[in-house]
Amino acid sequence: MSTHPYQVVIDDNVRDIQAPMPAGSTKPRFGFIGTGMMGCEHIHVTLSLGRAEIAAIHDPHQPSLDLANWVLDKHDAPQPTIHESIDTLCADESLDAIFICTPNFTHREVFDRVIVSGKPIFLEKPMATTLDDAIYIANVASSYPSVIQLGMQYRYKAQYLLAQTALEAGDLGEVKTVSMSEYRPPFLGKVDEWNKFTAYSGGTLVEKCCHYFDLINRVAQSTPKRVFASGGQAVNFLDFEHNDKRSDIDDHALVIVEYDNGVRGQFALNMFSEELYEELVVGGSRGRLHAWENASFKPGKPSSARIKVEVPDHPAYEATACDYPESIERTGHYGSTMFEHDRFISALRGESSDAATASEGLWAIITAWMAQRSIETREVVDVRQALVDVNCDPFQPHLMPESLANRK
Repeated sequence: MSTHPYQVVIDDNVRDIQAPMPAGSTKPRFGFIGTGMMGCEHIHVTLSLGRAEIAAIHDPHQPSLDLANWVLDKHDAPQPTIHESIDTLCADESLDAIFICTPNFTHREVFDRVIVSGKPIFLEKPMATTLDDAIYIANVASSYPSVIQLGMQYRYKAQYLLAQTALEAGDLGEVKTVSMSEYRPPFLGKVDEWNKFTAYSGGTLVEKCCHYFDLINRVAQSTPKRVFASGGQAVNFLDFEHNDKRSDIDDHALVIVEYDNGVRGQFALNMFSEELYEELVVGGSRGRLHAWENASFKPGKPSSARIKVEVPDHPAYEATACDYPESIERTGHYGSTMFEHDRFISALRGESSDAATASEGLWAIITAWMAQRSIETREVVDVRQALVDVNCDPFQPHLMPESLANRK
């Protein structure tokens, strides 16, 4: 019995990241600013992939440093240099790249201090919490002498990687509609609970959902024209307070996006579900693509992803499983973070990459920000007018992603 073509794609990707390093190559040395939940996931993935070294870390929060040391000990990894400040870490000449994994509201400040080094940068999502800061970072990135990659690892979840494969092959014909949804439990705990407050997170649709707007934008291959959203805080953290401030973070939303090229997109979010469910549905002139994942935050419950492409005679017309091996999935975000690291290391070697650029991260933020604005105003948001209203102009050529081939 022959192997399913989509399983071949998965197997080839797995084989690539499990292959030994090229002969004569040396492992790049990474420095980490921020060793909380995501910083430690990146440390764990770095050590699991085995293609780079953890050379330096910095975090002013001792429990986060303790967590990083626990991860390092678990891997029997050498103790990295613990820098007392961001500036001393950036001045460390032994480092080949720097990861920024600090809370959202600090990204602009930390980024400004890191770019002085001129070193390659991995910047966690969302790139910023405001449009001004996002445009500023994208502007800097356009002329920065080294690689800047954004932490949009959802691109490499198995079902979305295969969806992109189908779309690039033209299997659906001309894309007309894009629908995504996420059902999941509430936000997890963070240092000082910053993710429970819009002022620090940028809002749920910016903080959590920029991943999905990045995916929707990639499928639509255009920039948003009009956005309408409805959402709010219905269940989560209604009585939660920290430092005498009450949580104001949205826990559900419905978003409609009309794109410049006529594609229509929608996104549904529910953050008071018991388990995790994600879904992508793309409608094209030749048929429908449906990709989904059932997963859990509970230990011992692996994820299960499937994809089907309802186009006559397509090999994935009937749903087919598309999971990574468990050893990869359990490294973080169901294996996608490991593939993200593979792209970053490839970029450090000067190879081309499909990783998220600063301009793509910017447009994910713009789409999410417009949805947040629509929730607040309860009105349809005209994207160009809204950008004029806040004196932002992201339509300059160097801020437009090359991936948006059909943009106007």
